[in-house]
Amino acid sequence: MIDRSGLAAFLRGRRDALQPEDVGLPRGPRRRTTGLRREEAAALCHMSTDYYARLEQERGPQPSEQMVAAIAQGLHLSLAERDHLFALAGHTPPARGAESDHVSPGMLRIFDRLQDTPAEIVTELGETLRQNVLGVALVGELTRFTGPERSIGYRWFTDPASRLMYDEADRPYLSRLWVSGLRGIAGLRGPGSRAARFADLLLGRSEEFRSLWERHEVGLMPPHTKRFVHPELGRLELACQTLVDPEQSHSLLVYTAAPASESQEKLRLLSVIGAQRFAATPVPSEESGALAAEERADR
Repeated sequence: MIDRSGLAAFLRGRRDALQPEDVGLPRGPRRRTTGLRREEAAALCHMSTDYYARLEQERGPQPSEQMVAAIAQGLHLSLAERDHLFALAGHTPPARGAESDHVSPGMLRIFDRLQDTPAEIVTELGETLRQNVLGVALVGELTRFTGPERSIGYRWFTDPASRLMYDEADRPYLSRLWVSGLRGIAGLRGPGSRAARFADLLLGRSEEFRSLWERHEVGLMPPHTKRFVHPELGRLELACQTLVDPEQSHSLLVYTAAPASESQEKLRLLSVIGAQRFAATPVPSEESGALAAEERADR
Protein backbone atom coordinates (compact mmCIF):
# COMPACT_ATOMS: atom_id res chain seq x y z
CA MET A 1 0.00 0.00 0.00
CA ILE A 2 1.26 3.45 -0.87
CA ASP A 3 2.37 5.71 1.99
CA ARG A 4 1.38 9.07 0.52
CA SER A 5 2.62 11.27 3.34
CA GLY A 6 5.88 9.37 3.64
CA LEU A 7 6.41 9.43 -0.12
CA ALA A 8 5.72 13.17 -0.29
CA ALA A 9 8.08 13.94 2.59
CA PHE A 10 10.83 11.77 1.15
CA LEU A 11 10.60 13.40 -2.27
CA ARG A 12 10.67 16.89 -0.78
CA GLY A 13 13.66 15.98 1.36
CA ARG A 14 15.65 14.53 -1.50
CA ARG A 15 14.83 17.49 -3.78
CA ASP A 16 15.91 19.95 -1.08
CA ALA A 17 19.17 18.05 -0.56
CA LEU A 18 20.20 18.18 -4.23
CA GLN A 19 22.03 21.22 -5.56
CA PRO A 20 21.95 22.23 -9.25
CA GLU A 21 25.65 21.49 -9.67
CA ASP A 22 25.04 17.97 -8.31
CA VAL A 23 22.97 17.15 -11.39
CA GLY A 24 24.80 19.20 -14.03
CA LEU A 25 22.50 22.25 -13.93
CA PRO A 26 23.58 25.91 -13.71
CA ARG A 27 22.82 27.57 -10.38
CA GLY A 28 21.86 30.97 -11.80
CA PRO A 29 22.09 34.32 -9.99
CA ARG A 30 18.58 34.49 -8.48
CA ARG A 31 18.08 31.08 -6.91
CA ARG A 32 16.14 31.23 -3.66
CA THR A 33 15.25 27.57 -3.10
CA THR A 34 17.56 25.52 -0.88
CA GLY A 35 17.78 22.69 -3.39
CA LEU A 36 16.27 21.96 -6.78
CA ARG A 37 13.12 23.59 -8.02
CA ARG A 38 10.17 21.30 -8.66
CA GLU A 39 10.35 21.85 -12.39
CA GLU A 40 14.03 20.90 -12.36
CA ALA A 41 13.35 17.69 -10.42
CA ALA A 42 10.45 16.85 -12.73
CA ALA A 43 12.62 17.33 -15.81
CA LEU A 44 15.32 15.06 -14.39
CA CYS A 45 12.63 12.42 -13.78
CA HIS A 46 11.24 12.80 -17.34
CA MET A 47 7.76 13.80 -16.19
CA SER A 48 5.63 16.92 -16.07
CA THR A 49 5.96 19.40 -13.23
CA ASP A 50 2.27 18.96 -12.47
CA TYR A 51 2.61 15.19 -12.01
CA TYR A 52 5.68 15.53 -9.82
CA ALA A 53 4.05 18.29 -7.75
CA ARG A 54 1.01 16.12 -7.06
CA LEU A 55 3.25 13.41 -5.61
CA GLU A 56 4.88 15.93 -3.27
CA GLN A 57 1.43 17.20 -2.29
CA GLU A 58 0.07 13.73 -1.43
CA ARG A 59 -2.31 13.81 -4.40
CA GLY A 60 -2.89 11.62 -7.43
CA PRO A 61 -2.96 7.82 -7.87
CA GLN A 62 -0.21 5.35 -7.05
CA PRO A 63 2.76 5.78 -9.42
CA SER A 64 3.76 2.70 -11.40
CA GLU A 65 7.03 0.86 -10.89
CA GLN A 66 8.34 2.43 -14.10
CA MET A 67 7.49 5.89 -12.80
CA VAL A 68 9.12 5.20 -9.43
CA ALA A 69 12.28 3.94 -11.17
CA ALA A 70 12.41 7.16 -13.22
CA ILE A 71 12.10 9.24 -10.04
CA ALA A 72 14.80 7.25 -8.27
CA GLN A 73 17.21 7.79 -11.14
CA GLY A 74 16.26 11.43 -11.66
CA LEU A 75 16.86 12.30 -8.01
CA HIS A 76 20.19 10.44 -8.01
CA LEU A 77 19.13 8.06 -5.25
CA SER A 78 21.44 5.43 -3.80
CA LEU A 79 20.30 1.82 -3.91
CA ALA A 80 19.09 1.99 -0.30
CA GLU A 81 17.16 5.19 -1.05
CA ARG A 82 15.74 3.67 -4.23
CA ASP A 83 14.49 0.63 -2.34
CA HIS A 84 12.93 2.89 0.30
CA LEU A 85 11.18 4.92 -2.41
CA PHE A 86 9.70 1.76 -3.94
CA ALA A 87 8.43 0.65 -0.53
CA LEU A 88 6.84 4.06 0.13
CA ALA A 89 5.12 3.86 -3.27
CA GLY A 90 3.74 0.41 -2.42
CA HIS A 91 5.99 -1.63 -4.72
CA THR A 92 8.59 -4.35 -4.23
CA PRO A 93 12.08 -2.93 -4.93
CA PRO A 94 13.80 -4.25 -8.09
CA ALA A 95 16.67 -6.69 -7.81
CA ARG A 96 20.14 -5.28 -7.25
CA GLY A 97 23.34 -6.34 -8.97
CA ALA A 98 24.49 -6.95 -12.52
CA GLU A 99 21.05 -6.84 -14.16
CA SER A 100 19.95 -3.63 -12.49
CA ASP A 101 19.60 -0.48 -14.61
CA HIS A 102 19.83 1.89 -11.65
CA VAL A 103 22.96 4.04 -12.07
CA SER A 104 24.74 4.95 -8.84
CA PRO A 105 24.62 8.63 -7.80
CA GLY A 106 28.42 8.83 -7.73
CA MET A 107 28.71 7.72 -11.34
CA LEU A 108 25.91 10.09 -12.34
CA ARG A 109 27.69 13.02 -10.68
CA ILE A 110 30.77 12.37 -12.80
CA PHE A 111 28.70 11.82 -15.93
CA ASP A 112 26.76 15.07 -15.42
CA ARG A 113 30.03 17.03 -15.49
CA LEU A 114 31.18 15.62 -18.83
CA GLN A 115 30.01 18.26 -21.26
CA ASP A 116 32.93 18.64 -23.69
CA THR A 117 33.57 15.04 -24.75
CA PRO A 118 31.37 12.07 -25.72
CA ALA A 119 30.38 9.87 -22.79
CA GLU A 120 27.93 7.09 -22.02
CA ILE A 121 27.03 4.71 -19.21
CA VAL A 122 26.53 1.07 -20.20
CA THR A 123 25.75 -2.24 -18.54
CA GLU A 124 28.10 -5.20 -18.71
CA LEU A 125 26.07 -6.39 -21.73
CA GLY A 126 26.59 -3.15 -23.63
CA GLU A 127 23.13 -1.72 -22.92
CA THR A 128 23.35 2.08 -23.00
CA LEU A 129 21.69 3.64 -19.95
CA ARG A 130 22.86 7.24 -20.36
CA GLN A 131 24.42 9.33 -23.14
CA ASN A 132 25.44 12.96 -23.06
CA VAL A 133 24.76 15.29 -25.99
CA LEU A 134 28.12 14.59 -27.65
CA GLY A 135 27.66 10.86 -27.16
CA VAL A 136 24.40 10.99 -29.09
CA ALA A 137 26.01 13.17 -31.78
CA LEU A 138 28.79 10.59 -32.17
CA VAL A 139 26.86 7.30 -32.41
CA GLY A 140 23.16 8.22 -32.39
CA GLU A 141 20.51 7.78 -29.70
CA LEU A 142 21.16 4.32 -28.24
CA THR A 143 18.86 4.51 -25.21
CA ARG A 144 15.82 4.18 -27.48
CA PHE A 145 16.18 0.41 -27.92
CA THR A 146 14.16 -2.08 -25.89
CA GLY A 147 14.48 -5.77 -25.07
CA PRO A 148 17.58 -7.64 -26.26
CA GLU A 149 18.15 -4.91 -28.88
CA ARG A 150 19.32 -2.63 -26.05
CA SER A 151 22.64 -4.52 -26.18
CA ILE A 152 25.12 -3.37 -28.83
CA GLY A 153 26.48 -6.91 -28.89
CA TYR A 154 23.06 -8.32 -29.67
CA ARG A 155 22.38 -5.71 -32.36
CA TRP A 156 25.81 -6.42 -33.85
CA PHE A 157 24.65 -9.87 -34.97
CA THR A 158 21.02 -9.06 -35.76
CA ASP A 159 21.13 -5.60 -37.37
CA PRO A 160 23.84 -4.96 -40.00
CA ALA A 161 23.31 -1.20 -39.69
CA SER A 162 24.74 -1.30 -36.15
CA ARG A 163 28.21 -1.98 -37.61
CA LEU A 164 28.30 1.09 -39.83
CA MET A 165 29.55 3.36 -37.04
CA TYR A 166 32.77 1.34 -36.74
CA ASP A 167 35.72 1.18 -39.13
CA GLU A 168 35.31 -1.79 -41.47
CA ALA A 169 38.81 -3.10 -40.74
CA ASP A 170 37.96 -3.39 -37.03
CA ARG A 171 34.69 -5.28 -37.43
CA PRO A 172 36.03 -8.88 -37.51
CA TYR A 173 37.81 -8.39 -34.18
CA LEU A 174 34.81 -6.60 -32.69
CA SER A 175 32.65 -9.62 -33.60
CA ARG A 176 35.04 -11.87 -31.67
CA LEU A 177 35.16 -9.33 -28.83
CA TRP A 178 31.37 -9.25 -28.35
CA VAL A 179 31.14 -13.08 -28.37
CA SER A 180 34.07 -13.42 -25.99
CA GLY A 181 32.53 -10.90 -23.60
CA LEU A 182 29.10 -12.50 -23.68
CA ARG A 183 30.56 -15.97 -23.08
CA GLY A 184 32.49 -14.69 -20.08
CA ILE A 185 29.47 -12.91 -18.56
CA ALA A 186 27.15 -15.87 -19.20
CA GLY A 187 29.61 -18.16 -17.46
CA LEU A 188 29.91 -15.76 -14.52
CA ARG A 189 26.18 -15.10 -14.11
CA GLY A 190 25.05 -18.64 -14.84
CA PRO A 191 22.02 -20.26 -16.54
CA GLY A 192 18.89 -18.12 -16.49
CA SER A 193 20.85 -14.87 -16.56
CA ARG A 194 20.18 -12.19 -19.14
CA ALA A 195 23.56 -12.98 -20.72
CA ALA A 196 22.65 -16.65 -21.08
CA ARG A 197 19.29 -15.71 -22.63
CA PHE A 198 21.00 -13.40 -25.13
CA ALA A 199 23.41 -16.16 -26.08
CA ASP A 200 20.55 -18.62 -26.69
CA LEU A 201 18.72 -16.07 -28.83
CA LEU A 202 21.79 -15.31 -30.91
CA LEU A 203 22.65 -18.98 -31.39
CA GLY A 204 19.28 -19.32 -33.08
CA ARG A 205 19.54 -16.16 -35.18
CA SER A 206 23.11 -15.71 -36.38
CA GLU A 207 25.37 -18.18 -38.16
CA GLU A 208 28.34 -15.87 -37.58
CA PHE A 209 27.62 -15.85 -33.85
CA ARG A 210 27.33 -19.64 -33.74
CA SER A 211 30.68 -20.03 -35.52
CA LEU A 212 32.44 -17.66 -33.12
CA TRP A 213 30.71 -19.13 -30.07
CA GLU A 214 32.15 -22.55 -30.93
CA ARG A 215 35.68 -21.11 -30.58
CA HIS A 216 35.16 -20.75 -26.80
CA GLU A 217 37.21 -17.54 -26.72
CA VAL A 218 37.10 -15.57 -23.49
CA GLY A 219 39.06 -12.65 -22.10
CA LEU A 220 39.54 -10.66 -25.30
CA MET A 221 40.24 -7.02 -24.51
CA PRO A 222 38.75 -4.04 -26.36
CA PRO A 223 41.19 -1.86 -28.30
CA HIS A 224 42.33 1.24 -26.44
CA THR A 225 41.64 3.35 -29.53
CA LYS A 226 38.23 3.09 -31.17
CA ARG A 227 37.80 4.10 -34.79
CA PHE A 228 34.34 5.49 -35.45
CA VAL A 229 32.90 6.38 -38.84
CA HIS A 230 30.61 9.39 -38.50
CA PRO A 231 28.09 10.03 -41.31
CA GLU A 232 29.05 13.72 -41.50
CA LEU A 233 32.60 13.92 -40.17
CA GLY A 234 34.09 10.65 -41.38
CA ARG A 235 36.63 8.70 -39.33
CA LEU A 236 37.42 9.64 -35.74
CA GLU A 237 40.11 7.88 -33.72
CA LEU A 238 39.21 8.19 -30.04
CA ALA A 239 40.75 6.80 -26.87
CA CYS A 240 38.20 5.18 -24.56
CA GLN A 241 38.67 5.60 -20.80
CA THR A 242 36.51 3.41 -18.57
CA LEU A 243 35.29 3.88 -15.00
CA VAL A 244 33.64 0.75 -13.57
CA ASP A 245 31.06 0.56 -10.78
CA PRO A 246 31.69 -2.97 -9.44
CA GLU A 247 28.51 -3.04 -7.34
CA GLN A 248 26.21 -2.46 -10.32
CA SER A 249 28.51 -3.72 -13.10
CA HIS A 250 28.06 -0.47 -14.99
CA SER A 251 30.80 1.30 -16.92
CA LEU A 252 31.23 5.00 -17.68
CA LEU A 253 32.90 5.30 -21.09
CA VAL A 254 34.61 8.58 -21.95
CA TYR A 255 35.95 9.20 -25.45
CA THR A 256 38.82 11.63 -26.00
CA ALA A 257 41.06 12.59 -28.93
CA ALA A 258 44.82 13.17 -28.98
CA PRO A 259 45.76 16.86 -28.69
CA ALA A 260 46.22 18.72 -31.99
CA SER A 261 44.95 15.70 -33.94
CA GLU A 262 42.46 15.67 -36.78
CA SER A 263 40.07 13.75 -34.53
CA GLN A 264 40.25 16.50 -31.90
CA GLU A 265 39.15 19.04 -34.51
CA LYS A 266 36.33 16.72 -35.53
CA LEU A 267 35.25 16.46 -31.88
CA ARG A 268 35.01 20.24 -31.84
CA LEU A 269 32.79 20.10 -34.91
CA LEU A 270 30.82 17.30 -33.28
CA SER A 271 29.98 19.64 -30.39
CA VAL A 272 28.39 22.01 -32.89
CA ILE A 273 26.35 19.17 -34.40
CA GLY A 274 25.34 18.01 -30.93
CA ALA A 275 24.23 21.50 -29.87
CA GLN A 276 22.14 21.87 -33.02
CA ARG A 277 20.43 18.53 -32.48
CA PHE A 278 19.86 19.25 -28.80
CA ALA A 279 18.24 22.58 -29.67
CA ALA A 280 15.85 20.87 -32.08
CA THR A 281 12.57 19.44 -30.80
CA PRO A 282 13.40 16.01 -29.36
CA VAL A 283 11.57 12.91 -30.48
CA PRO A 284 10.04 11.25 -27.38
CA SER A 285 11.65 7.94 -26.50
CA GLU A 286 9.52 4.88 -25.82
CA GLU A 287 10.15 5.25 -22.09
CA SER A 288 9.31 8.95 -21.94
CA GLY A 289 6.25 8.29 -24.10
CA ALA A 290 5.09 5.58 -21.71
CA LEU A 291 5.57 7.88 -18.73
CA ALA A 292 3.63 10.63 -20.45
CA ALA A 293 0.82 8.20 -21.23
CA GLU A 294 0.70 7.18 -17.58
CA GLU A 295 0.53 10.81 -16.52
CA ARG A 296 -2.44 11.39 -18.82
CA ALA A 297 -4.18 8.28 -17.52
CA ASP A 298 -3.65 9.41 -13.92
CA ARG A 299 -5.38 12.75 -14.42
